[in-house]
Amino acid sequence: MTLSSAATSAREMLVRLHDVMAARSTAQAKLNSVVRIIGAATNSEVCSIYLLRDGVLELFATEGLDQAAVHVTKMALGEGLVGTIAQEVEMLNLDEAASHPDFAYRPETGEEKFHSFAGVPIIRRERAVGVLCVQHIEPHRYADVEVEALQTVAMVLSELIANADLIDATGAATTRPQSTAAMRIPGLKLVEGMARGVAVFHQPRITIEHTVAEDVEAERHRVYGAFDKMREQIERMAAQAEFGMGGEHDEVLETYKMFAYDEGWSRRINEAIDSGLTAEAAIERVQQRTRMRMRQIDDPLLAERMHDLEDLSNRLLRIVSGQMGTAAQMGLRADTILVARNLGPAELLEYDRRRLKGVILEEGSLTAHVTIVARAMGVPVLGRVKDVRRLIGEGDVLLLDVTDGTVFARPSPLIEESFEGKLLLSQKRRASFAALRDVPPTTLDGSRMMLMVNAGLRDDVAALDLTGADGIGLFRTEFQFLVSATLPQRERQQRLYRDVLEAAGDRPVIFRTVDIGGDKALPYLKDDAGDEENPAMGWRAIRLALERDGLMKAQARALIEAAAGRTLNVMFPMVSEPWEFDEAQALFEAQRAWIASRQRKLPTLIRYGAMLEVPALAEMLDVLLPRLDFLSIGTNDLTQFLFAADRANPKLAERYDWLSPAILRFLARVVAPTRAAGVDLAVCGEMGGRTLEAMALIGLGIERLSITPAAVGPVKAMIRSLDRARLMADMTQLLARPPRDMRAALASWASDNNVELS
Repeated sequence: MTLSSAATSAREMLVRLHDVMAARSTAQAKLNSVVRIIGAATNSEVCSIYLLRDGVLELFATEGLDQAAVHVTKMALGEGLVGTIAQEVEMLNLDEAASHPDFAYRPETGEEKFHSFAGVPIIRRERAVGVLCVQHIEPHRYADVEVEALQTVAMVLSELIANADLIDATGAATTRPQSTAAMRIPGLKLVEGMARGVAVFHQPRITIEHTVAEDVEAERHRVYGAFDKMREQIERMAAQAEFGMGGEHDEVLETYKMFAYDEGWSRRINEAIDSGLTAEAAIERVQQRTRMRMRQIDDPLLAERMHDLEDLSNRLLRIVSGQMGTAAQMGLRADTILVARNLGPAELLEYDRRRLKGVILEEGSLTAHVTIVARAMGVPVLGRVKDVRRLIGEGDVLLLDVTDGTVFARPSPLIEESFEGKLLLSQKRRASFAALRDVPPTTLDGSRMMLMVNAGLRDDVAALDLTGADGIGLFRTEFQFLVSATLPQRERQQRLYRDVLEAAGDRPVIFRTVDIGGDKALPYLKDDAGDEENPAMGWRAIRLALERDGLMKAQARALIEAAAGRTLNVMFPMVSEPWEFDEAQALFEAQRAWIASRQRKLPTLIRYGAMLEVPALAEMLDVLLPRLDFLSIGTNDLTQFLFAADRANPKLAERYDWLSPAILRFLARVVAPTRAAGVDLAVCGEMGGRTLEAMALIGLGIERLSITPAAVGPVKAMIRSLDRARLMADMTQLLARPPRDMRAALASWASDNNVELS
């Protein structure tokens, strides 16, 4: 019998395995029977089971290898193919095992004559506790249906070895951390803020005790019922979510609902039930496959959509198992910092916002749906906190400081006192900056600067009134594309742009056309670039948009029609040569002419600009400037291109400095001709949002900054304490003969001249 006959064969095999498990025999005898059954079912000469024991993977049973190797052959996690599968919690399917870089030959097994290899992890409580593998003498890759059957069998084995107490003791879940000492734990800043609360685990682990179904149809009806209940919950939560004005989070919830009704997902669960699994085991089986796929996905946006699907799987599993006791259902009894591996947006919405003070995630990213919703809720989130559920225990006191990118667990009284002082100071500083909201950013010598904000979501426009900013200097239109499950239709884009312009009133909004592609790939927009070694410098932004001109035409029409009767400011990203700007402008002008031919209302004026992010463009400014209405310097990409230093690489994060003479001299070379041409010049990026760096930019002659809303208050306070003319004169001397440490020199100048820095 082979497994190519799919569900029927798989179900027959599970029945045989169930009989083995129910037999009155030793665990070793059961494992010996299991490898014989699987070897025959997969037409393999070898089937072996390795289990984690005393921290190493030990060969417990085999059919086809030398029996003398049983309980003798051992591999560390990460060692050989078996160790790699366990460490990475991933499957391997190889037509030539010896060609894999992690292959490790063990002579006592007698496996040198076997070529093909397929192996899957045996998972218990999200952790690999063993490996099931098969081998074949002829080189060939195992069929997908065979590998999926191995993964199904691995679930049954997990139950068997758990009941037989064969799992390594370290595999047991624990709710207590290894240490009870105070600990500072770093993470990724997702939603900034500070909060104090007790640790509450979002979800207790659900352990599946029964994997083999006795009645397949009964299991199918249980899943159908669970799907109905889950969809009712999602609809109810989406209807009750209150964020004030509409925003991208509404689109997130719509995308989330789309996953809940996805027929492909429910079909895969039904197929797993057909193979003979219980409803719980079928959901977990599909979820395990999702996790493995997530580990193989380089595209962070697609990975985030997989996180949404896993969130729904968790919800479905809790419903079908009757274990609905998440922390949200049980209710929060005190100020809480929620701890989770990951969260879906709907799960976050279940919590009482009066008690929920912050969230810590083992995973998470800046573009995750839960991050967008948390930002709308005003809940600080720290992500990528490695081993968080091992380092933090339920009920621990936590001090969350996302502004600093850390959380303190079980803090000492001294740490608590310091945190409270910082929190109080932060509140006072926010209050003092808020008092500057209606005060113009004017220097001591009377120079009026322009402070604008960067935005990308509909709700971000509210920052204009909260900060008193002069406008939006960079509206990242790609955000709408990133949070959507499908390409946003022109009407939907137009609605967003119109809402933003209406909310901004008479304050300018500069729309940057979509900067997608490269490291911001969209799963629904296939491209021919393939896997790029350096996506930040790859097929993205204006390059992709000019190739996919249908996408850019739709955006152009949406922007032009949304700005009817107003001034429209359009900026093209990553322009490296003047012809790219010309083609993009011509595309927009063609759409304006088309709209005019239909007698529709047009913007009163369209102003065109470019982002200077590619250093090559600086050498062509004499050609480009006469065609521009404005120019914006994107310091984030520009800096990494100038220094050939990937800003996403932590090893290079401190290898370049925005205040290095090379950067400042380059910017000075851009400022002079741009001012001479009478073209508006701005800097948009993180550099302008830091007070010392913003001071240096003003010293170069830059008068417009577009920064994060949180930076407006501190930068405005700095500007109002600054003598610009004196600074510009001294900057000229500093650049002529750069000091060894430009940052220190500028900080010293600020101190000597009583400039307020933060």
